[in-house]
Amino acid sequence: MNDFPNFMKNPLNKIAAQSQSKGIEGYVFDGIDGSQMAYWTCHEDGFSKEHVHDYDEYMIVVQGLYTLIINGEKIPVKSGEEYYIQKGIPHAGEFLASTRTIHAFGGKRAKRVTDG
Repeated sequence: MNDFPNFMKNPLNKIAAQSQSKGIEGYVFDGIDGSQMAYWTCHEDGFSKEHVHDYDEYMIVVQGLYTLIINGEKIPVKSGEEYYIQKGIPHAGEFLASTRTIHAFGGKRAKRVTDG
């Protein structure tokens, strides 16, 4: 597969542009406890600026390559590999076009287009 199935890409769950990097298409689902699951498709090479969360983050690369940057160290996360980022750890990332990732956040990370 080179894309997420259509049933996972309901426009009501589409992530707003201000909640993600340029060139990425993402969708989000909310847990009753305030956590979120999000998945992204990278349509072009790009980066995520350094940021920090007050909740934990788990990610798995479904396809392609996502390079995490933590304390200046580049950590390549390849297709099928996963990574856990504890809350409070500043991190950034670089991604290649066609990369697809799934993330679990212990808090609210992304806003939907429909959130206004």
